[in-house]
Amino acid sequence: MFRAMLLKEFLLLLRDRHALAALFIMPSIFILIMSLALKDTLGSDRVLSTYVVVDQDNTVQSGRLQSFLSENSALEEHELTLTNVAKQQQALNETLHFVLSIPQGFAQNLGQEQSDPALLQLTVAADVKQEVLTFFQAELTKGIMRLRLEKMQEELAPFLPEVAQQLEAMDFDGDGLVTVHFNGMEASKQPTSTQQSVPSWIVFGMFFVIIPMSTVFINERRQNTLMRMSAMNISVPVLFAGKIVPYMLINQIQVWLMIAVGIFVVPLFGGDALTLGDSISGLFMVSLGLSLAAIGTSVLIAVMTATVEQATTIGGIINILLGAIGGIMVPKFYMPQAMQDFANVSPMSWGLEGFLDIFLRGLGAEAVILESLALAGFGAGLLLLAGIIFSSKLRRGV
Repeated sequence: MFRAMLLKEFLLLLRDRHALAALFIMPSIFILIMSLALKDTLGSDRVLSTYVVVDQDNTVQSGRLQSFLSENSALEEHELTLTNVAKQQQALNETLHFVLSIPQGFAQNLGQEQSDPALLQLTVAADVKQEVLTFFQAELTKGIMRLRLEKMQEELAPFLPEVAQQLEAMDFDGDGLVTVHFNGMEASKQPTSTQQSVPSWIVFGMFFVIIPMSTVFINERRQNTLMRMSAMNISVPVLFAGKIVPYMLINQIQVWLMIAVGIFVVPLFGGDALTLGDSISGLFMVSLGLSLAAIGTSVLIAVMTATVEQATTIGGIINILLGAIGGIMVPKFYMPQAMQDFANVSPMSWGLEGFLDIFLRGLGAEAVILESLALAGFGAGLLLLAGIIFSSKLRRGV
């Protein structure tokens, strides 16, 4: 009997092309789109700011400062002629972050301890983030210090050639001064958008079992199939198990299909390939716990609603809300701290953190035990509540 129940669920799902699209095609497309859209977010070559230089000094030193800025790939210089204040304001409103003015006397004032007026003048777009402004100011400060050291080198060369040579040999390249090693990753590796987007959309896609599960459950209830099965002495736990097991298998197929998309499909479109991490057992633990949470949510919605339309509408809203709160729609590192703390109320956040521990942080199965148990407990609690409600409805013949 139980085998027949499993076969029935698979046949019903395979006949529902819309449900299959929601479970498999939609999350795969989201993974591809978001991996490509966010590709530069974590990339080392990402442009952080755009600027124009207005050089009124036209000296070797002012040219050197501009060349220092051009060495940084995070800064992009635009070739614009800003003939008046109105054009400058328009450019800052539309395309630029900064207009750097190098006034006359820049080279002459380089050696002075204090300069009045300031060595440089910076006009900033109104919507520039504070961290971007700080970064640009730091690059300008570094450039001025390099120019001052070059000036000192020229002055010391006739008298202290060894000291002048030491100054000339100083390394101002950040890569040469600091070695960057991302936690949990190999020294030559860095996080990618694919490592962020694949776990997010795996979690979101798994919760879409709400649509086919609720559809099948409500149709069977309306056709009195569930009532007849109950009359055959099939207990509610066995009846629920006949629905849980097939969809847990379907969720596992979802997980590994989307992982395959991240590994093989995303690179074909120019994105970064997904790396699995070091714990396949950890992936199974998180995915099973997440699957139970998604199925528990689905069954509870199915037993509490009267029509398929109600179930799909309520299920879709809950899915989107849990995703928005839990860091699926917007990565949590973009959120303010209060929102990051609030994200922990969403089970999607627990699953996402578990997957990120494996995919992104390189941790093992022991690191995801708590998330996995929390998800499984959450799902089991919802299933217990759904069982109580469903048993009550069966006794009342509803």
